[in-house]
Amino acid sequence: MSSSELNRAYWDSASDEYQEAHASQLNLEEPVWGSWAMPEAELSVLGEVAGKDVLELGCGAAQWSIQLARRGARVVGLDNSERQLEHARRLMAEAGVEFPLVHASAESVPLDDESFDVVFSDHGAFSWADPYVVAPEAARLLRPGGLLAFDIASPFAWVCFDDDADRLEPRLHATYFGMHREDTPQGNVQFNLPYGEWIRLLRRSGLRVEALIEPRPAEGAATTYGYPLEWARRWPLEAIWKARKWS
Repeated sequence: MSSSELNRAYWDSASDEYQEAHASQLNLEEPVWGSWAMPEAELSVLGEVAGKDVLELGCGAAQWSIQLARRGARVVGLDNSERQLEHARRLMAEAGVEFPLVHASAESVPLDDESFDVVFSDHGAFSWADPYVVAPEAARLLRPGGLLAFDIASPFAWVCFDDDADRLEPRLHATYFGMHREDTPQGNVQFNLPYGEWIRLLRRSGLRVEALIEPRPAEGAATTYGYPLEWARRWPLEAIWKARKWS
């Protein structure tokens, strides 16, 4: 099976448990980033979205897209998992908003070139699909001058994760160079790249890097994802990339 097929099967089976376990952190009244629910109002990753065409790649239950639709964006949500999209339809009905949902892999998006002002992902497509395919696909979908923004696990988190103990540790466990694909014991496939390779890939895709945000959780912060706060206060757990398509 391809990585897309493996991840579709994984998320179709895991979606119910995931949405229940993380509902308190995901279903908020404001858009937030990542494992520590860092408010967009503080990070200013996307900026003003009212009146813009926005695509969320790997929208899950569309909590992010719902909040952006409430703020006046013309949103489309895409996800590889039909079960995740069923949760999205439920939450959209509860919120009283409507926008298109697309069931497809982010590696092959059935939407027209240059259709969007913003393409973004919060631990979505760039974590669960091959970035060497997704980055140029995202660039194709953006209009000139459009913004790509995505939050992923940092390379620090990958190289410091002890697979045997199933936890982050304050020492290196994995090789940094050559980082790309990991087939996990849970049956899914995750992706990441070294920092320099992310920059080269984005530039090859016709994008210029504007910022790399490494959010640091506040003292006393909590997360439903079980990550150790002390570790995340010392090293970046996540990386939010911002890049813009050349005009």
